[in-house]
Amino acid sequence: MELEGLQHSETMNEQQLREIMSRYGEDIWNYIYYLTKNSEQADDLAQEVFIKCYYRIGTYRGNSSFKAWLLTIARNTVFSHRKSRFFRSGLWGGVQPLSTVDVEQREKTIEPLGIARSAEMEYLGNQSIGEIWDLIIALSPKLREVLVLDLKYELSIKEIAELMNLSHGTVKSRLHRARQKIQNKLKGVE
Repeated sequence: MELEGLQHSETMNEQQLREIMSRYGEDIWNYIYYLTKNSEQADDLAQEVFIKCYYRIGTYRGNSSFKAWLLTIARNTVFSHRKSRFFRSGLWGGVQPLSTVDVEQREKTIEPLGIARSAEMEYLGNQSIGEIWDLIIALSPKLREVLVLDLKYELSIKEIAELMNLSHGTVKSRLHRARQKIQNKLKGVE
C-alpha cells in the first residue's frame, strides 16, 4: 500500500487502517510508552491514535512523512490525556504515580531503539540493556523525547521541530544535551 497516496484523501478503508496499524503499531506504542512510562496507558492511547488516524485522514496533506504525522497525533493524544487526567483528579486528586519500568518491559522497548547500532553512540554496545534504559528513562522528558525521536524513529531535525512545535536550534540543542548527558553518565558508570 502506498501510504503517501493517502494525502488529500478524505477517507480510508478498514484494510488500509489494518496495514497502517501493522506497519506503525509498534512504533506508536513505544513512542507513547517513552512519553508516559506506563504500558497500560500506552495500550489505550495507541488505540486512540489509530482511531483518530482513521477519522482524521482528511487532515493528512503530505507536508511531512506519514510516520511523522502519526507521531504528532500520538504526542498530542498523550498531552491531551495528561491534561484531562489532571483536571479530572483536581489539584488534590488521587492520580497514582506512573509505575516503574520492569525488566521485561525494558527489553521490549529498548531493543527496537537500536542504540548500539548508532555510529555516534557505538560504545554503548558494551553496556547492558538495563543500564542504557535506566539512563534514557532518567533524562528529563524534553531531552528523552528528542533523543527517542532521533534514534528510534530517525526523524530529521526539521520533522522533530515540527512535531514538537520548536525551532530547529532548540531541537539541535536538546539533542546535543541529551547525548552529552548519556555519554557523561556512561563514563561515570564505567
